[in-house]
Amino acid sequence: MMNRLPLDDPRYTAGLLAIASAGVLAAALFFQFALGYQPCVLCLWQRVPYGAVMAFGIVTLLFRQWRGLGDALLVASGLALLAGAGIAAYHVGVEQHWWAGTSACGAGGGRAPQTLEELRAQVLAAPVTRCDEVAWSLFGISMAGYNVVISLALSAFAFAAARAAYIRTSVSRTFA
Repeated sequence: MMNRLPLDDPRYTAGLLAIASAGVLAAALFFQFALGYQPCVLCLWQRVPYGAVMAFGIVTLLFRQWRGLGDALLVASGLALLAGAGIAAYHVGVEQHWWAGTSACGAGGGRAPQTLEELRAQVLAAPVTRCDEVAWSLFGISMAGYNVVISLALSAFAFAAARAAYIRTSVSRTFA
């Protein structure tokens, strides 16, 4: 019989979330450095929650004797991934031209330069990759679209694990 992963143990679930986050970041870096797809500003922002989840996972593993900390960091991971899904959903909207991106995206939204010096500074500071252009897609879904799905799935897993850990803690206190 196969052993099941204990969802109520933050050490395992935080470790799995950290590994999954590392995988997503590795894929993004592969697309960037091996395949030559340069990220836009929103693409870079979408990487931050994965880095946070990796850090939360490492802290959970390093301080595994503090079970309450692991439970709290699972909730923090879920919130970070939910924020990442929000950034990715915003990026999808920018790509689909449902709304304008930030001025840092190069997709509009900033004020027009008033002088030649302002224009020069704006051109030099402009990102190479625009946020409102889909650089890569599969089955009509962009990387940002896939990131929405991945972030939501991992967030749901983190919240389910935090709930299971909370129930485990509540039950162990009741019968202690």
